[in-house]
Amino acid sequence: MAHGVYAGKLRTLVHLLKYDGMESLATRLGALVADQALAIEGLPVDLVVVPVPLWAPKRRKRGFNQAEMLASGTAIALRRRCGEMRIKLAAGALERQRATESQAGLSPHERRANVRGAFFAPKPALVDGRDVLLIDDIYTTGATARACTLALKRAGATRVWVATVARAQREDALTGAEAVADVPMEQDIAMWDGGASTAGTSTAGTSMRGARS
Repeated sequence: MAHGVYAGKLRTLVHLLKYDGMESLATRLGALVADQALAIEGLPVDLVVVPVPLWAPKRRKRGFNQAEMLASGTAIALRRRCGEMRIKLAAGALERQRATESQAGLSPHERRANVRGAFFAPKPALVDGRDVLLIDDIYTTGATARACTLALKRAGATRVWVATVARAQREDALTGAEAVADVPMEQDIAMWDGGASTAGTSTAGTSMRGARS
């Protein structure tokens, strides 16, 4: 589940991390994400933690990727709180292969089109046959999570679980369940991109509970 709604104090903390690079907040927020992830029934003990990547020129300009900082904080907290878990942080498992517009202000359809085909896995061996925990800061419509999940599935990931610090409070962003979920297989993602709004069930036998990122 997401820790909370993108509003108030949580919104302020995310902004300080995302725009001011306050690295100490990544540890704090990552611990909150880890708490929610550990509450997921059936969460695998062997996980690869992968951040949503930034376009390389944008990362160089900003100097950091807030999702990468969050992923590191989450991985540290998971190792500390559940010693039997085997956690591997793979910051380079995904890359953004083209520039995309800011998702802010775009409609759900525009968001899906904006990120479609934007991500790829340059080193498939990092995720092939593995369960992946995908980390981002905010979930709005799920377009970014779906595009990243498709890239990870194509690289051989078995299942992809999506975790964010916050979820948008817009009415149309809150259909489905909370913000950490087992994401369905490729055909379901393709169905979403076609505009379907109803959650399906993956062919791996696990149900989609509204993945949000």
